[in-house]
This record gives sequence, C-alpha cells and structure tokens, in this order.
Amino acid sequence: MTRFALLERLKAVQQMPKYQGRDITTISAVLSNQALARHVEYCEQAAGLEASADVPQGA
Repeated sequence: MTRFALLERLKAVQQMPKYQGRDITTISAVLSNQALARHVEYCEQAAGLEASADVPQGA
C-alpha cells in the first residue's frame, strides 16, 4: 500500500469519535512506511474498525 493511501486511511480514522480532539497524524512524518502501516492498523483497531486486508498482519 502506498504512503498516500495509508495517510488517507489515517485521516479517516482521525475523524472517528475516539480520536476527535487528538492528533494521530503528526507522527507519520517520522515513521517508515512499515511503521506507518502498523500505526494505521493499530488506530483502526482501537477505533473499532476491522483490520484492512491491504495491510498484512505484523507488517
């Protein structure tokens, strides 16, 4: 998955009630693509979304 696609997913999660008023996107500037994929996956799971099939588990 491209970095752009990961950032778009992260922005979508940012709008969810769990993350409103919090910034979960700034850290993306210093993360590698692999670490960003893990961050997105973790945030999605914490927000109650199912993990995307595009991000392999443990990536």
